Amino acid sequence: MSQLSDLAIDLPSDQEITLTRAFDAPRDLVFAAHTQAEHLKHWWGRGNPLDVEIDFRVGGRYRFVEHAKDGNSYAFRGEFREIVVPERIVQTFEYEGMPGHVVVETLVFTEQDGRTVVTGTSRFGTKQERDGMLDTGMTQGAAESYAALDRHLAGLA
Repeated sequence: MSQLSDLAIDLPSDQEITLTRAFDAPRDLVFAAHTQAEHLKHWWGRGNPLDVEIDFRVGGRYRFVEHAKDGNSYAFRGEFREIVVPERIVQTFEYEGMPGHVVVETLVFTEQDGRTVVTGTSRFGTKQERDGMLDTGMTQGAAESYAALDRHLAGLA
């Protein structure tokens, strides 16, 4: 396991990446921040301006377009496969710039003493796809996004 800021990174198998981060906020709020456009636009995509389309239900879809500081736009999409409010979300994830590489993500939200731990496991089709994602700097991007979420949650307290 490695650590990037407050984000713990683990590779539990040849096809998985697990990211774990704790937040000083109740689970219901952290779950809402992952599922509601009015929250997502403040933190997802490292806090850059974000277009959000989300139909949060099993079978529903989402699409996020991040407008990065470099002037480029990056689009991501997926479908919700399983939802257990406020405990678990299983969804697909696909970067539109590399279509056909669909990842299955499982997010688990646990609360203890008013703090919430989010554990996200991304499962790839192959080890090469997993390693390719790691090479993109996705862990740094995730750390920046979760730092933006931490700031957003603090502003809601």
